Amino acid sequence: MAGPFTLVAFHAHPDDEALLMGGTLARLAAEGHRVVLAVATDGEAGAAAEAYRAGGGLAANRRSELERSAAALGCARVVRFGFKDSGSSGPPAEGGFSTLAVDEAAEPLIRLLREEQADALTIYDPTGGYGHPDHRQVHTVGTYAAALAGTPLVLEATIDRRLIRRLIRVVEAIPGVLPEVSAAAYDHAYSPSAAITHRVDVRRYLRQKRASFEAHASQASSDDDGARTLALLLRLPRWLFASMLGKEWYVEHGRRPGPPLDDVFASLR
Repeated sequence: MAGPFTLVAFHAHPDDEALLMGGTLARLAAEGHRVVLAVATDGEAGAAAEAYRAGGGLAANRRSELERSAAALGCARVVRFGFKDSGSSGPPAEGGFSTLAVDEAAEPLIRLLREEQADALTIYDPTGGYGHPDHRQVHTVGTYAAALAGTPLVLEATIDRRLIRRLIRVVEAIPGVLPEVSAAAYDHAYSPSAAITHRVDVRRYLRQKRASFEAHASQASSDDDGARTLALLLRLPRWLFASMLGKEWYVEHGRRPGPPLDDVFASLR
C-alpha cells in the first residue's frame, strides 16, 4: 500500500487528542492523509473553572473546543459518540463510558471504521496512560472494534515512561508547582521504553499542536491556585515547549520493538 491512508484517532475526552498526539495528527494531515478524530465522551465531568461550567455548559464548551482543536490540527472529520463521562475520581458515574459492556461501547466505533475503510486506528495503552477508567476503556473497546472491523493497523498513543518520570522528578524539585504529583505514581503508567515501537518527530508541527492546546481553554482553567497541565505547558518558553513536546510515542500491535520508527504507517507500506 502506497497511501495516502485513513487514520481514525479514538480518544476518551476532548483535549486528549491535543496532549497525546496533536503533533502526529497535524503531521499526517499535512502529509495528505485523512485524519478522523473520534471522541467517546464530551468530557462533561472534567475539572474546569465555574465560568465554563455555569448552567451545565461544560459539555457544550468542550464540544466547541474540540472542533477548534481539530481545525487547528487539520482533521478531516470529527465524530462524537456522546457516551457519558465516567469522571476521574471516585467510582465511575453510573452509565459512564467505562462501565459499558465492550460490545455496546464499541458499536459506533466499528461502524465508523467500516464507513471510513480505516487503514489505522489509534487507541491508548492498557493502563490508559495514567489510569483514567475511560482511557482504559478506549484501549479495550478500540482493540475489540479493530478486530471486528478488520482494521489492519492499531497503534497505542502513549508516553515513554522513563521520560515522563524524569520530567516529574524535575517538577517535584520545584516547590508548589504540582504538589500532588510524584514520580513514584508513574512507576506503572504509560509504556516502558522497551515497548515503544514508534517515536514520531513532530517539531515542524508545534505551531499546530500549540494552537490545539490553546483551543481547549476550559481545561487550562481553574478557580483556585491549582495548576492545570495544559496551563503549565502553555506557559513554557517556546524553546522548552519544543524540547519537551517535539516527540510523540506509540506501541504498534503485533510489531516487535526495535529501534523506534518515525513513520506510523511503516507496516502498511
